Amino acid sequence: MPDPETDTLRALLRAVASGRTSAEQALQQLRLDPGTDILDGLHPDHHRGLRTGMAEVVFAQGKDDSRLLAAVESIACRSGQVLVTRCTPEQGRLLSRSRSGGEYWPQAGLFSLGRQLTLTPPWPSRGRVLIVTAGSADMRTALEALGTLRFHGIDAGLICDVGVAGLHRLSAHMRALDAAAAVIACAGMEGALPSVLAGFLSAPVIAVPTSVGYGTGAGGMAALLAMLNSCAAGITVTNIDNGYGAAAFAVKMLQKTTPDTADSCD
Repeated sequence: MPDPETDTLRALLRAVASGRTSAEQALQQLRLDPGTDILDGLHPDHHRGLRTGMAEVVFAQGKDDSRLLAAVESIACRSGQVLVTRCTPEQGRLLSRSRSGGEYWPQAGLFSLGRQLTLTPPWPSRGRVLIVTAGSADMRTALEALGTLRFHGIDAGLICDVGVAGLHRLSAHMRALDAAAAVIACAGMEGALPSVLAGFLSAPVIAVPTSVGYGTGAGGMAALLAMLNSCAAGITVTNIDNGYGAAAFAVKMLQKTTPDTADSCD
């Protein structure tokens, strides 16, 4: 996905090379832009995409209206694109009023500006990254992951409600799962689905415990511990309900993927 910050930096370097901008002016811009305090300690990180390959995402939870709007405005003015996670309905309505052209997806808790997420069903059941849910109760976390992947230009699909209580439901999707470069598995209760998938697939499995379950599920702790203790190789585990974190891991992993090259033998 094209990165507006990278394009901005490239234009700045060209300006220096052509003599239209001095090296000192460019240095000041690079030094000061990422650290500007825009509202009582709010410091948007405009160069995060340059450093990490993923631009800053606004985490809405815990922000008051003024800081939320200021953060979104600051990033949007620089790049024209911004993703906001963990939006309440009230925050979603606020952002939709303030930014025409933005999309709020209540089930995913996401607000997007400058990128189409299209999170309405039917969802494709194939993709470079496949998200799999144990139950339909895991959908909020799964849709957060799906929206994040789509915001970053990743071809992603979603397979719902194929948990271990009816494991035969996976059989119809095995070809698509085999073809995926990575699989994100969202599961609550006992959290067994990622282990099952890792036992079948060569692709890495990103396990996301969800807070779905009865009392001893302890808000996702049972699923988290089960996933951390899986005996199936090739699993990494995110925090509870962290669909964004799972998608971010997949984005970074795919950014570093290079075509296989055969070893030469004399």
